[in-house]
Amino acid sequence: MHAAALLALLPALAGAVTVQKFVAPGPGPLQQSPTYAGYTNGSLPIQKVVPGKAYDRFITIWLENTDFATAVADPTFQKLASEGILLTNYNGVTHPSEPNYIASIAGDFFGMPDDDNYYFPYNVSTAVDLLESKNISWASYQENSPTDGFAGDYPQKNYLNSSATAPYTYYKRKHNPHILANSVAGIPDRALRVRNFNDFAADVNATALPQHVFVTPNLVNDGHDTDITFMSSWLQYWLIPLLADPRFNDNRTLIQLTFDETESYTIQNTVWTVLLGGAVPANLKGTNDSTFYTHYSTLSSIENNWDLPSLGRQDANKTVAAVWQFQTNITGYQNYVPAAAEIPQLNLTGIFPGVANDEAWIPVPAPDVNAFGAGNGSVFYNASATDLTQTAPAAPVNLTASKTINPIKVNPNFTYTNHSVVNASSPAAVAASSSAAAAAKSSGTTAKPSSAGRVAVAGAAGFAGVLVVAVAALL
Repeated sequence: MHAAALLALLPALAGAVTVQKFVAPGPGPLQQSPTYAGYTNGSLPIQKVVPGKAYDRFITIWLENTDFATAVADPTFQKLASEGILLTNYNGVTHPSEPNYIASIAGDFFGMPDDDNYYFPYNVSTAVDLLESKNISWASYQENSPTDGFAGDYPQKNYLNSSATAPYTYYKRKHNPHILANSVAGIPDRALRVRNFNDFAADVNATALPQHVFVTPNLVNDGHDTDITFMSSWLQYWLIPLLADPRFNDNRTLIQLTFDETESYTIQNTVWTVLLGGAVPANLKGTNDSTFYTHYSTLSSIENNWDLPSLGRQDANKTVAAVWQFQTNITGYQNYVPAAAEIPQLNLTGIFPGVANDEAWIPVPAPDVNAFGAGNGSVFYNASATDLTQTAPAAPVNLTASKTINPIKVNPNFTYTNHSVVNASSPAAVAASSSAAAAAKSSGTTAKPSSAGRVAVAGAAGFAGVLVVAVAALL
């Protein structure tokens, strides 16, 4: 190539490697922001607090694709570690991003090898079922999601670059675990608790922040499309000020800041994770905890804290689901300490059979109803949708080879307009919902009624809401 031609290319090459600079998405984390697609429709109802053993509110905030060594060297992350308990052996469970998200609320990633769109059927219960079984309020806050219960990706005007004409997809469905499950997305009163950051501001200002909170920043603030410096700037803008606000963080609040997975696929999937908040004992702030944890530990820990059922999946597997060690000192729970040979490789991807693996497809196996988790020892499952005979894995089927569409990739097109959230977790609402599901089942409808959950051993339980969009059974 001639020198003149090479010089002509330099501006284009420089632009290709330009790192995006942080721009605050709004005037502050508790103010309405015009860069988000829609303003809030109002705050959630204030619900009675259900006391936990070690904390009354749990907030988990997820960042993206960063090796432990990268995060631990950053000054902002070092400052946060000095104010909490750094978990030095906390791990994602596979690659890429999306399976880690669903694993954190459903107790399994069901063989998912990619970031495609999945719509998990009603026999996949989640943390929502467990929380609602005890009337514990919850919400998910997804930055740049345009409306509550939104179920797709959302391109919008690029607020980082005012001169850009092309839209930018700040919000991606794959980082929103609750909306992946039909048992949440298919129930209006649940789907509308999957909210955006303008809703978050309204809820905190109204002192209506729920007891269980899942937070996903947008694709630049979580580091997916940027870097550790950009993430740090966002944390200084959003999280650090909130730590001083008692409506977000009081002395009964535990905050987990974590990453979904490492950037490097060739190393064990150990990600930087810290426990913050007023519930962290003062003498443990600035300390390290080397206990082997995974994303399943997030589930087992809330089960232990509120004496909840388990899902009978990996959340009840004591090898990979240790409870936070500081919490066990309060609750008396005894973690299992696996030998080095028992610790699985957690960087593997695409090799596990499951309902989300097109090349090794198997139906959703029933939960282990005899499992004994870290909570009350029972197991929650949706009795109307779960075949308890499906306990052993079936022989995998290659749907790709047979050119068969995976049924859980069929979009049920849940859409909610002119809906508002109500406090539907009362015993009366649960009873009414269960009665409606029983009536639907007796009428012979082909839709899977999703409100007839049952807690094994402990008897009948259910969740609130009436399915207003009939969807044929996916499995």
